[in-house]
This record gives sequence, C-alpha cells and structure tokens, in this order.
Amino acid sequence: MKDNIGLAYRARKVVVGTDVTITAMRNGKVQLILLATDASHTTKKKVYDKAKTYQVEVIEELSSHDISYALGKDDIKVIGITDRGFSQLLMNQRRK
Repeated sequence: MKDNIGLAYRARKVVVGTDVTITAMRNGKVQLILLATDASHTTKKKVYDKAKTYQVEVIEELSSHDISYALGKDDIKVIGITDRGFSQLLMNQRRK
C-alpha cells in the first residue's frame, strides 16, 4: 500500500494535510482519505465528520510515520487521494 501512496504522490494525485484535504473534499476533488492511526482525537473527529458529510471513505490503517515515509515528508497525519483509479487501488489492497 505504501508504494502506491508514493506513486500517487509523484503523480500529483494527493493533497497533503488536514485543512487542505477538507477543502479539497468540499470541492468534490477527494475520492479517498488516508488518516494516520496516531492522529489526534480532534483531527480524527474532524476528518470523519467531514468524510461522512461528503460521503468519502476513510482508511485508518497506517501510522503517520508510514504515511510520511511513503511521501518523503515528516509528520503527515492526513492525505486525500484525488484520483479515482488510485483510490480504488488502495481500497482493493486494504481488503486483501
């Protein structure tokens, strides 16, 4: 899963950060949200509430370390996948 997150990021199909992801979700651009398992309770509540409102699926399986490593960044808690193909790929990998 981490390899495909990095691939999506390099393809510029990812928005990074809680506020950026929520804004993109409001604009109908986010297909899937990846939320770090170690994100704060406040961040999780905000993301889950908005995701429910805009009917976007949330995957909460990776730590912020794993997500950050996949993107080559530090301390990333929330990313949004903007491409339907990448979001399907990540959801299918999750179910295996």
